[in-house]
Amino acid sequence: WISVLRSTMDKILGRVSTAAGALAVGAFTVNSCIYNVDGGERAVLFDSLRGGILPDVRSEGTHFVIPVIQRPIILDVRTRPREIPSVTGTKDLQMVNIKLRVLWRPVHEKLPQLYRELGADYDERVLPSIGNEVLKAVVAQYNAEELLSKRGEVSDRIKRELTKRAEHFYIALDDVAITHLTFGREFMKAIESKQVAQQEAERQQWVVARAEQERIAVVTRAEGEAEAAQIITNAMEKAGNAVIEVRRIDAAKEIAAKLANSRNIVYLPGGQSGHAAGGSGSPGLLLGIDTK
Repeated sequence: WISVLRSTMDKILGRVSTAAGALAVGAFTVNSCIYNVDGGERAVLFDSLRGGILPDVRSEGTHFVIPVIQRPIILDVRTRPREIPSVTGTKDLQMVNIKLRVLWRPVHEKLPQLYRELGADYDERVLPSIGNEVLKAVVAQYNAEELLSKRGEVSDRIKRELTKRAEHFYIALDDVAITHLTFGREFMKAIESKQVAQQEAERQQWVVARAEQERIAVVTRAEGEAEAAQIITNAMEKAGNAVIEVRRIDAAKEIAAKLANSRNIVYLPGGQSGHAAGGSGSPGLLLGIDTK
């Protein structure tokens, strides 16, 4: 009975192992026949029987493939940034260090041609070369000062030229911008010296304008005083000392008005002996007393 049981168990274990092996082979076969394309990616197929890269592009999701014969190649199609540095010369032979930031992505429909002609590292082969070429060509058409004053125009022109060049390599550019722009030390010193000279010239112009205004004010004041003196002279010639007496009366009225409004005024009468003798006495005094 024991031997029969052992024989039965061996058969069961053999069948289980066979089923497990078949299941493993089946799972491996199924896993080899499908592949996944994640979000932001596309796939192209390499078919050894049909002449290499197939013209179709596989989008996101799960796809079937023939094992051994076909091989999927996953490519990232999301927009990515890249900096392109370059040292080039301007129209007036000034050296400039410039950096360009590019937001780029491959053209989805052209992925088979792109991979066939340039490989998976197409961005390393294309962007630095065409970026430096366009930068040198555009910057050479501007003076150093124009690069600063016309930065927006230069950036737009670089974007247009670089977009045209990238289209030949099936690359789309979403944005192109100049992020860094510096000149040589000698040019920076020349700019500083020019700014200082301009500021000094403007200051000298202001000093000259101020002196001119002061001169005009002095002349106008002198002319007014001369005209007033002439008017007084003419009046004196016509009325004699009457003009002076009128001025003296006006001044006396003004002084009297001020003294009348003041509370700290003391009047000291003059001597009366002169009046008794028939002569004139000494005049009285008005004193302003400071109570502080």
